[in-house]
Amino acid sequence: MRTQVLIIGGGATGTGLARDLALRGIHCTLVEKSRLNAGASGRNHGLLHSGARYVETDPVAAKQCHEENILLKKIAPQCIEDTKGLFVAVEGDDENYVADFPHLCAKCNIPAEPVSIEDAMQLEPALSPRLIAAYKVDDASVEPYRLCVENISEAQSLGSQLLISTRVTAFTKRANRIVTTTLTNTMTGKVRKVEADFVVNAGGAWTGEIAELAGIPIKMLYSKGSLMVTGHRFTNHVVNRLRKPGDGDIVVPGGTVSILGTTSIRVQSPEVLYPTIEEMDHLVEEGAAMLPSLQYARFIRAYAGIRPLLELESPMDDRSVSRSLALMDHSKNGVENFLSVPGGKLTTYRLMAEKAADFVCERLGVHEPCRTKFDPLPPTSAGELSEPGLGPKVWVKKNDPGDRVICECEILPESLISTIINSLKVEQERPSLLNIAEKSRVGKGACQGTFCGAGITAYLYNRGDIHGKEGLDDLRAFLQERWKGERPVLWRNQMIQAELRQRDGRDGGRCFCGQPGYFYRAGRGGRRDCFFKRSV
Repeated sequence: MRTQVLIIGGGATGTGLARDLALRGIHCTLVEKSRLNAGASGRNHGLLHSGARYVETDPVAAKQCHEENILLKKIAPQCIEDTKGLFVAVEGDDENYVADFPHLCAKCNIPAEPVSIEDAMQLEPALSPRLIAAYKVDDASVEPYRLCVENISEAQSLGSQLLISTRVTAFTKRANRIVTTTLTNTMTGKVRKVEADFVVNAGGAWTGEIAELAGIPIKMLYSKGSLMVTGHRFTNHVVNRLRKPGDGDIVVPGGTVSILGTTSIRVQSPEVLYPTIEEMDHLVEEGAAMLPSLQYARFIRAYAGIRPLLELESPMDDRSVSRSLALMDHSKNGVENFLSVPGGKLTTYRLMAEKAADFVCERLGVHEPCRTKFDPLPPTSAGELSEPGLGPKVWVKKNDPGDRVICECEILPESLISTIINSLKVEQERPSLLNIAEKSRVGKGACQGTFCGAGITAYLYNRGDIHGKEGLDDLRAFLQERWKGERPVLWRNQMIQAELRQRDGRDGGRCFCGQPGYFYRAGRGGRRDCFFKRSV
């Protein structure tokens, strides 16, 4: 197998780089060991920064965020909800920082409009009555998954290739160059080799691990950040605490929910991350200083991600490490056709990709300019499937009484699920529950997949897409994955409800249909309706 550029990592930087290079006429192959958007790109607030958060701690990153914020709103509006943002201070916050904030923003050319307390409360009635200052900024909400999907989709339309579930396991070097890269499919174990003129390491938190395969040491810091998802949309603006970056100081609205975060905890490895109950308590306590009703909010899920930080020194606080972009030219390490792109932020992904593409083109002798500054990112049907609120639109527009709603939380009808299944088949992917959930809103509502997971599994059985035990195995894996996110946020009535979901209607671990371990839900009039009665 041969390609001009091999890109390792299917996050925002990797997919953005694939698009940038493809637009310059360069054939790329992007490999991702898991799924698109599986790392830091998919485990964050979904915040398109105005840059105001970093005006004091990292002015370079602040300016980059501001410039890219403006640009992305123009070229990828379908991925962005331009919510605007508020920075708010409450009694007890550092008044010196509050006073300096507008001047710091001005130095970075970042607009920050003062808002009266009365106007701020009208914009966001849930704000604390202890408010002492507020500024309006250009923050927005972004859909990271859709951003990645649409970047790689355009790259593929221009001839580039995507290989998911494909891990880099070895590099073969000769005469100061990587001549072949060994790839292993993590699902099948199949091994293949690829020859590339240039290799780019955009592996995020795994950048150091990948570079080590080429004998190059890169010291990375792993900073875990945990976040919480509310059961409803809590605010209409992004709300930031007006202080130096800390824990629990951002609430980002996205679709029908809001996301509260984040923590910053040093960990030793980017693998197997779980949010803890202690982190959840801490986030709620901090967030409630801005929005007191967060203390009583229903949270449906928590998740954790890793900030991939380049260790240039040993800071006491990981938040002090710069988030501005960095390119590591490994010709200095004796490998001429190898580049690593560690660190950075989701907001500046396009800029990181541009700088990396410029570097690669210079090495390859290609003199095409960057087009991602000007060319709109084309919307795709694959990207639209993950859009919050798409299900109700499709269902109402179709107006078909026979188009049964399978996912009641997100109102996803059979017709939409069928579209996703067919797209998976076209992409030669198995129509499993996990794959369907990745491309849609399945499992992201209040029930976290308890009911829709079973319903979709039954639908797949009825269609003949799955057979035997594979559907039940997929369902167990899917529910277990959702449970990881539910467990840390269960308290009060939610704990009771979760217990009922697991136990209601069971007798010694059996469903009322007599099958062990199967799920059922109560139908109309209290009738117990097993999802698998007709399917297994």
